[in-house]
Amino acid sequence: MTGKEALAYIHNVPWQGTRLGLERTRELMEKLGHPEEKLRFIHIAGTNGKGSTAAMTASVLRAAGLRTGLYTSPYLQVFNERMSVDGEMISDKELGEITSMIRPLAEEMADPPTEFELITAVAMAYFLRRRCDIVVLEVGMGGRLDSTNVIPAPEAAVICNIGLDHVAELGDTVEKIAFEKAGIIKPGCDTVLYEPESAGVAAVVRRVCEERGAALHTADFSALESLEDSVLGQTFSYKNHREIHIRLLGRHQLKNAAVVLELVEVLRGKGYAIAEEALRRGLAQAVWPGRFEVLHTAPAFIADGGHNRQCVEAVAAALEHYFPGKKIRFIMGVLADKDYDSMLEVLTPLAGRFYTLTPDSPRALSARALAEKLAPSGKCVEVCTDAADAVRRAMAEAGPEDVICCVGSLYMTGAVRTACRELLG
Repeated sequence: MTGKEALAYIHNVPWQGTRLGLERTRELMEKLGHPEEKLRFIHIAGTNGKGSTAAMTASVLRAAGLRTGLYTSPYLQVFNERMSVDGEMISDKELGEITSMIRPLAEEMADPPTEFELITAVAMAYFLRRRCDIVVLEVGMGGRLDSTNVIPAPEAAVICNIGLDHVAELGDTVEKIAFEKAGIIKPGCDTVLYEPESAGVAAVVRRVCEERGAALHTADFSALESLEDSVLGQTFSYKNHREIHIRLLGRHQLKNAAVVLELVEVLRGKGYAIAEEALRRGLAQAVWPGRFEVLHTAPAFIADGGHNRQCVEAVAAALEHYFPGKKIRFIMGVLADKDYDSMLEVLTPLAGRFYTLTPDSPRALSARALAEKLAPSGKCVEVCTDAADAVRRAMAEAGPEDVICCVGSLYMTGAVRTACRELLG
């Protein structure tokens, strides 16, 4: 099976849909000889920031000399991004070989796996094949019933920022969602928590940790001190960690970095040799495309996959910080099942013009429907045929001092990044 054939098989109709639960993944793991029991993990859940936190964590562990796997979703440009070892994504050859091995096992199951469960199985087999020392494993949705939660107790569970998203599946309050996220905490497992805005979230996570005998380590954002901040990166101090540099932009990324620093202290306490130089180098080298990513200057072109109110509030805060007083040209597309009314409420006051797109997803809201939603705002709105059309229009109409920002869905961010590169070279 080639890589292309593997993707066609994985994306095939019988595997489509979301069905939370661990039974199917457990059965697949058993058929594979339980690769998850032969690996060590950092398990990361949360509504927002878990991808950035995973990327920074993996970069630090690589810098410390550990053979590090990274499992994330969704992807921006190519499917292979979803699983990588030491920064190198899975090859088409390996993807084909592993999928060929798993195919007969999946097809003999009375209750067939979902697409995400298949992908998780491929990832586990891949990380074992590559003899990873440790795997940074990002939850797909929720945590308690997410297919990644078949793993044994990880070296640490990380709970990132929690907000309202996937409410139909996870619950309609942050406390209910926190309970689902905290489902990755296993007995005796060290847990690192992004300092919650909600006392209810903190109480839920604390209760789960107490019930399971898990030590809780909460980031203290009052200990963060920003030293330098520009579109080239940020330098900050946190507790006894002085003058740390990251490329990722926005105050929210300093908070994510503080979570990583708390995690490193936990790992050091477990005997992991993570030297200060490796920590600094790993954080300085970490990149996470499509998260307030500067694609161009003069005009400034920012790409961010923010897809819920909490995300776009962080984007809006960063735009106001880095480009004060500017009216933003937003390239925007959203999924129909997201709270896009709330997102528009945050972004519209900053907007000078909107270019609407239809994201590449069966759940997408059409570009025209989004434009109709924006009509009462009185803002100029252009309906675009695709990402290339939106990028061409925005760049043609923008002056060198203007700011363009793509936001609303990761499902279009990759296409916008590609279009931007092709247009600007």
